[in-house]
Amino acid sequence: MATSRILGPDGQPITMPDLQEPQTSRLLHLQRELQSHPTRGLTPSRLAQILDAAENGDLVAQFELFEDMEEKDGHIAAEMGKRRRACVLDWDVVPPEGADAAEKKIAAQLGELLMEVPDFEDMVFDLTDAIGKGFACLEIEWHRVEGYWVPKTITHRPQSWFTLHRGYRQELRLRSNNTVDGVVGDPLAPFGWITHIHKAKSGYLERAALFRQLVWTYLFKNYSVGDLAEFLEIYGIPLRVGKYPPSASEKEKATLLRALAAIGHNAAGIVPDGMLLEFHDAATGDPKAFELMMSWCERNQSKVILGGTLTSGADGAASTNALGNVHNEVRKDLRDGDIRQTNTTLTRDLVLAVASLNGLAPGGLRRLPQFRLKTQEREDLTAFSKGLPGLVDMGVRPPVAWVHERLGIPQAQGNEPVLMPLQARQSPLPAALAAATAQFTAPGVLPPPVQMQPSLAGNLAPAVDGWIGQVRELVMRAQSLAEIRDGLDALLPGMTLDQYAAAMAEALRVAQAAGRYEVMQEAAGSAGA
Repeated sequence: MATSRILGPDGQPITMPDLQEPQTSRLLHLQRELQSHPTRGLTPSRLAQILDAAENGDLVAQFELFEDMEEKDGHIAAEMGKRRRACVLDWDVVPPEGADAAEKKIAAQLGELLMEVPDFEDMVFDLTDAIGKGFACLEIEWHRVEGYWVPKTITHRPQSWFTLHRGYRQELRLRSNNTVDGVVGDPLAPFGWITHIHKAKSGYLERAALFRQLVWTYLFKNYSVGDLAEFLEIYGIPLRVGKYPPSASEKEKATLLRALAAIGHNAAGIVPDGMLLEFHDAATGDPKAFELMMSWCERNQSKVILGGTLTSGADGAASTNALGNVHNEVRKDLRDGDIRQTNTTLTRDLVLAVASLNGLAPGGLRRLPQFRLKTQEREDLTAFSKGLPGLVDMGVRPPVAWVHERLGIPQAQGNEPVLMPLQARQSPLPAALAAATAQFTAPGVLPPPVQMQPSLAGNLAPAVDGWIGQVRELVMRAQSLAEIRDGLDALLPGMTLDQYAAAMAEALRVAQAAGRYEVMQEAAGSAGA
């Protein structure tokens, strides 16, 4: 690709690199790097050293610790899975506020191009890795599809591949021995990365990660689990004591010790003559102390991750449906905050990249279509259909598009068949014709001949004769069936051929009734004469 000048997210021109080669393809030292596991033999002093090193710029051990925590602690993995998967929703690219026709067209085109991204939902899930670890960097590999630049792959890269530079603003860079602008590390290539920084708390990025608040509960819980396992290993096993005479040699003592171990696991063993084995009461204790500590740690983890505990598990005592609903609302607030941050990142790093590379962002980020994950929950159809008509009768005028959005019902496009109201199916007439014929179609309300004449003259003639006359004129001048079809669409837009036929039949029945009235009137006049 030829080098060109394109506006970046800050509105300033940038020089584009070669997009067909990912930036990390030449950083073999990162690809071959073997990760350590800091949780093996983790102690309070070792944990404090890891956190201090991260604050001093060495982030590798901290992010490897975060990986181990999510891998080894089932409760953290489950709670993080709930929060992260809540962000994987349907999405759309919407035009900016007050968009004109051109901006709406660009938004629709960008939405189609993003549909080319493979496994888009998996990419959104990878992006939410920043919720726990502070940031997530996804590398984009580009290719051309029918003349358009679109992402070929979007790959999550481990946080341990990156380093932070503290300047006026913190800057993420790839770890390397290169020095650019006096700073160690390679700057991230423009339009080559989706860089999502999640603000779990304010402050420097190395201290803002959500997992920083979980490291101590992870450590305490890990100790309690180990203590409980050791307790269960010896609980219920009798205490075995071996006695040897004062004259016993070291070899005889070792033989006695092996016999004790064999009896403990195999329930059988031998000892030299003159030695004694005694069995005392089994070990006693209460495992509830360990369980209490583990339970406290998990409740604390749930509060940090989901904002509450009642969406994770019920304790059977203090849990109620009302409290559970309150905690679920808190969880929705967290989800909405996560999605808001995700929308901002994907608009800046993905939508702008696709738009700029394909000439669809002449104004940069300012008037760019926005990426939106759809958080709108669908309304209850029964409650909505009962409440909305009353509000409309009171003067509320909601847009039709808003109603469709709230109910999750798509709007029909073009001549797409749609369901019709029962009244419209029974009498698909124009409004003027339906009003004019209402008094003749209702049973038991046919007026006497004296009252029918003014109504027929004033209402029926314009509604029936005018409409039928237009149809007759259209048929007479048409040169093909296609012209008749298009003309009928112009006369009565939105009606199907069956509805046209029903409307014509209704109009003819009304005209026939009018003719019969005239005959009856003439007959009545003749009889009077």
